[in-house]
Amino acid sequence: MKLSARELDALQELVNIGIGQAAGVLNDMIESPIRLQIPYLQILSPTDVQTQLEEHLNGEQIAAVQLKFTGSFGGIAQLVFPTNSAATLVTMLTGEEVGTHDLDSVKIGTLSEVGNIVINGVMGAISNVLQQRLNYSIPNYMEGTIGSLLISGGLATDTVVLLAQTRFIIEKLHVEGDIILIFNVSSFDALLAAINQLAGGL
Repeated sequence: MKLSARELDALQELVNIGIGQAAGVLNDMIESPIRLQIPYLQILSPTDVQTQLEEHLNGEQIAAVQLKFTGSFGGIAQLVFPTNSAATLVTMLTGEEVGTHDLDSVKIGTLSEVGNIVINGVMGAISNVLQQRLNYSIPNYMEGTIGSLLISGGLATDTVVLLAQTRFIIEKLHVEGDIILIFNVSSFDALLAAINQLAGGL
């Protein structure tokens, strides 16, 4: 699916607004200042997104938080980390050493909370700026390969994937994750229609 430069810019801006709001919430939770950046955003087909993420992640196991949304447009939002980045982020946020016995339960709880904050920040910015109503499910934590994650996300041939690479920067530490928004075609069309309607009214 081809987007105009204006549509891509608008999507990038919406995601950046959401990421900024999420960073503000995370900064209130931890002592170390955290910055979030979205270097680039892409619209991909299901096949392309799996190929690109498998190359990007080098076949690593991943940790992910997934949240379903419905309303004016529906789909699935995921925040995906390589497991080593996930462990590093948890250590920075909680002070827990990577080797401690209870890291698994700590990791799941912390990453679920971070994923919920980041995803809700992005989806909240999209719904608020575009004045569209969205409802969210409870976030779901999972680990596995990118292929199994995308399948669990309901990735089908009639879906459009918005992929935004995210950088968490904490005290010179760089942790990278990916925000994946999966829409069916009709929902993505509704999203673009809302963007164009807003742009037309400015």
